[in-house]
Amino acid sequence: MLIAGVDEAGRGCVIGPLVISGYLIKEEKIPCLLELGVKDSKKLSSKKRKSIISKIMDLSENFMTIYLSPEQIDKVVKSKRKLHKLNRLEAKTMAKIIETLQPDKTFVDAADVNEVRFKKHIQECLAVKTIIIAKHKADEIFPVVSAASILAKVNRDEKIRILREKYGDFGSGYLSDKKTRLFLKDWIKNNMEYPICVRKSWKPAKRIKNEKGTSQTLLF
Repeated sequence: MLIAGVDEAGRGCVIGPLVISGYLIKEEKIPCLLELGVKDSKKLSSKKRKSIISKIMDLSENFMTIYLSPEQIDKVVKSKRKLHKLNRLEAKTMAKIIETLQPDKTFVDAADVNEVRFKKHIQECLAVKTIIIAKHKADEIFPVVSAASILAKVNRDEKIRILREKYGDFGSGYLSDKKTRLFLKDWIKNNMEYPICVRKSWKPAKRIKNEKGTSQTLLF
């Protein structure tokens, strides 16, 4: 039986893409993932992820990664139509990955607070038959989802590295990171608009931009 895991990296960040990866493996090889020390990517150091990623890929039958740009994310977040919100975009993207991998069974990390609803959204976009199990924290429960999580995280880290080379050190891209917050403030202070790598629809990003506008009004 062919088993797939699907997970994302970068959903909550304000800078960089949302990365969704799918990982396909024969069921009998799953214990090999455990032997590699595969677990939720957030619980592994960057060094550990990089050291096992090639071995994870060698074990696979196939894998796939899709990058959702800040522009794509802004478009759905700004939309007033409920069907075009971020959860639906993730579900649609996961369905595309599942169709490519064509597993017998798929485990996904549910982005929606309602696991059943998220599973339904994926199934609505599928043209192939597969058993889907959508669970919260699936990357902590199922090794095949952990593998997908690592794949997504390593790919996102590489994209962030490239963006830093272009725009300067903005930290992790998450608002919990002081470097990221300072980067946004400094950039909007010196420019009229954020660069394309920033999710402009994120409330903190809009707030920083609006604060600049308010300051200018007071000065003049």
